[in-house]
Amino acid sequence: MRSVLVALVLLVGCGGTKPVPKRLVVEGDLGSWKYRRFQGPLLDVEVWIDGNKGEAYSASYITNDAEKRGHIEDKDLVNVTVTSYEKPDGVVRETVKLVRRLAQEKGYQVDEEKISGVRTLTIKGPGEAWAIWPSKRHVVKVGGQGRTSVPGSVVESYGDRYPSKLPGGALEGPLPAGPETKPKPGDVKEPYNPNAPTPNLDHYDPNKVKIPEKKVETDPAPDPKPDPKSDPKKPPKKK
Repeated sequence: MRSVLVALVLLVGCGGTKPVPKRLVVEGDLGSWKYRRFQGPLLDVEVWIDGNKGEAYSASYITNDAEKRGHIEDKDLVNVTVTSYEKPDGVVRETVKLVRRLAQEKGYQVDEEKISGVRTLTIKGPGEAWAIWPSKRHVVKVGGQGRTSVPGSVVESYGDRYPSKLPGGALEGPLPAGPETKPKPGDVKEPYNPNAPTPNLDHYDPNKVKIPEKKVETDPAPDPKPDPKSDPKKPPKKK
């Protein structure tokens, strides 16, 4: 019995999420895909989050066959970009918003797919194919130009290091929750007073609610000046 428990512990310990690389991308071969180039940091990130700075790193991989023949075509190349943010606030929400915007543009086909067990959003256009997913403080994008699909082995390798946080039905359902909106200066509302509630003039039915007109107070009219020709003390002149 004890040996069985030890075996289970070892089995669980060997699995789980792989560590995040020091420079975010895997700088080594991924099976038949051979590592070729590294770039970063890139400050011009694709998924921009207000108040949450991000920087990106990318790596390129080529097929084993392309390396052997010494000639690389678009279909032989795949690029991976990993963007890291200061905090997880808004990462899932803004990733979904970006893909939804692309879905509204002509020429793009957007779907939600599981690739090698990783829940992703796929983007396919004329001569390009990508898969993108959020993972806590990171956004991972895999694909390239001249491709019709995304290699599952590369997605799986990065999915082990960056587990997808994409909720099911992200394209059709409500937007994922984002960071709480902070009130702007001068936009703070007064606390509610039940004895003197403040009316909401933007949302009311004029047929049911009559708002009293504000009366403008005016100064009383001054007394008329006496006519110097008519003095009450003097008797009127005789004709």
